[in-house]
Amino acid sequence: MLNTLSPVAKDLAGQSYTSPHYLQTQRRIRSLIDKYLGVEKLRDRLQDLPIQFTNPQPRPWKLIDWQAINSNQIIGIDSQVFLSILIGAMDTEAPIRGYTQTSRKYLAKLHPEMARFVGGSVGEDGELLEPGLWEKEERQHTPALIKVYTQLTGEKITPKLRIVRGYLPTDDPYEDLYRHGLHRVATEYGATCLYLWLMAYTTGPLQDVLEELAQDEINHMTKFWGFGVWAFPDTGLMRIGRTLIKTRSQNYQRNNLMRTLRRMMGTLNWKAWSLSNKGTLLFTFAYTMHHLWSWNNSLTPEYLQDLFGITPVEPKNT
Repeated sequence: MLNTLSPVAKDLAGQSYTSPHYLQTQRRIRSLIDKYLGVEKLRDRLQDLPIQFTNPQPRPWKLIDWQAINSNQIIGIDSQVFLSILIGAMDTEAPIRGYTQTSRKYLAKLHPEMARFVGGSVGEDGELLEPGLWEKEERQHTPALIKVYTQLTGEKITPKLRIVRGYLPTDDPYEDLYRHGLHRVATEYGATCLYLWLMAYTTGPLQDVLEELAQDEINHMTKFWGFGVWAFPDTGLMRIGRTLIKTRSQNYQRNNLMRTLRRMMGTLNWKAWSLSNKGTLLFTFAYTMHHLWSWNNSLTPEYLQDLFGITPVEPKNT
C-alpha cells in the first residue's frame, strides 16, 4: 500500500514529486502524451476497428489494487478540487446508454457495422438486444470513478442523471452524421485530455485507474476520428470550424460546441482550479492535438480504403 511518496519516484508519468511545480507537471503530461498517443499506437487502435466489427471483444483492464487507493496519491492539486473533478467526470460518464443509442440512430442507415459497434443490436420493436462494444467498455467508467471516490472519502455517491441530447434528424442524414460525429470526437478528445491530465496529478493505484479510463477514451476517440476521416474525405479545417460553431437552426444551436465546453468546465468546477492547474490542462489540450494532427496526416485515402473499403458517396449538397 502506497501511503507516502519519496521526493522523487517513478510512475507512469515518469518522475513523480510530492509537490510538483508547473514545469514538473508539464513534463509529466508531455511524457504521458508521448507514451499513449504515439502515431504507431494510434494506428494500431484504428486498425482494430474492422476487427471489432466482425468479432467484438472488450479491451481488458489490468488488475487494480482498489483497496490501496488513498489521498496521498493525489499530487500537485488540491484534494477537494480533485474530488469535485471526479464528481463531474462521473456525472458526465453516467448516461452512457443515452449516448450510444443516439449515435446508433445517426449511423444506422449509413453504416450499420459502425452503428452496431457504438449502439449494439436492436429488435424490430426498438428494444436493445445486445449493447455495442463502445457501451460495454464505457459503462465501466462510472462504477470505477465511484469506487475511487468512496475509497478516497469513505462516502458513497450517486451520479446525477443528466439529460442526453437525443436524436434530432433533418432531411440530410449525411450532414446530421457529420455534425454528430464531430461532437462525438470532440467529447472523446476532451475525456482523453482530462484523464491524461489527471494521471499527471496522481500516482500509484489511483493513477492505474485513470490510466485504464484514458486508454479507453484514446481507443474510442481514435476509432471515431479515423472512421470520420474515411467517411467524409473532403473534410478540411474550415468545414470543421463552420460545423462546430454553426447555429443556423434550433437543432444546430443545441449542438453548439461552445455551449458544450462551457457546460463541461462548469461540471468540472473549473473556477476553483489554480492557475497552474488551468495552465497544465490547456497545455494538455494543445500537446494532445499536436500528436493527433501528426497521426491524422498519415491517414491517406489509400490506407483508409484498405481498412474500411470504398468511401460512401455523399450527396453533392453537403
